[in-house]
Amino acid sequence: MVKRLPPLNPLRAFEAAARHGSLTRAAGELNVTHGAVSHQIKALEASLNVRLFERVGQRIRLTAHGAELLPAVSSAFDDIAAATARMTRPTSSGALSVACVPALLSFWLLPRLGSFTAQFPEVRLTFDASNDAQSIRSPEIDVSILYGDGGWTDCWLKRWSHLELFPVMSPTLMNSRPVRTIRDLSSHVMLHADDGREWHQWLAAADALDLSRGPQHHFSDARLAIEGAMHGHGIALGDTMTAAALLAKGQLVAPFNLAVPAADAFYVACRSDLRAAPIVNVFIDWLYAELEEDGARAEPQTSARRTLRRGSEEARSKRVSAPKPSKIR
Repeated sequence: MVKRLPPLNPLRAFEAAARHGSLTRAAGELNVTHGAVSHQIKALEASLNVRLFERVGQRIRLTAHGAELLPAVSSAFDDIAAATARMTRPTSSGALSVACVPALLSFWLLPRLGSFTAQFPEVRLTFDASNDAQSIRSPEIDVSILYGDGGWTDCWLKRWSHLELFPVMSPTLMNSRPVRTIRDLSSHVMLHADDGREWHQWLAAADALDLSRGPQHHFSDARLAIEGAMHGHGIALGDTMTAAALLAKGQLVAPFNLAVPAADAFYVACRSDLRAAPIVNVFIDWLYAELEEDGARAEPQTSARRTLRRGSEEARSKRVSAPKPSKIR
């Protein structure tokens, strides 16, 4: 059944007049004439077939019917004003808490933070470096950027970027102990950011699972493994998201042109009830826009980069030559 509601303009005139106790003041607030407010109130009274005001000297006073109607009308206008404020103000001001994979936060997000601040200078961001899926449901976290299989339920979830994995090392280590073939890896420390599955995947693609292993270190996350490689403590697996800028700056080098697709990917997630919040929308839209810009900037290099997949002829040769650093993003 369609609900019968009084017209909006007469309700606005009624609410303003009741609040001020004056048609003149209501007219000033609404930026219309005294006669227009009087006409709107008379139209509302005719529509409802009741008297809403009575005159007392130079002022007006609500009748019993007017007093009954006012709280509902005022509440409705307050709700509309509050909803409008929530949709507008948070896009340019407010606080937002973000949980992010430590490596992505350090090597991709923080270097681009100036772009977000320039667009939204009054948004106050709080970052938590973690890859814990529990952050999605934490009342302290608004948006989560996670690395995993995307199997999280009861939330809003969208894949942000897939990854390719490849070995990286410091230029200093490369110069002092060159890595020219896969077999050279056996004389270097292998740095792990997981239980060893990712290195196993890469070595399988290189047809080098029988490679003898030297010392190995394990870290709680990829950021620490990458930092270990930057300090020359060994060779880690970098990826096309977090290691790209470090390669471009010459802080890391990629000794091989063999990259394998990671089993997992980066995902953006938040509680379903938060997804429609404008400030959440602003940040998520910015994340995807920055990723798209990255893709556009990298486009000229795409044709120069060779990504060898499992079973390729060069991988089976067990000798992967060292390309120029520009061949890997």
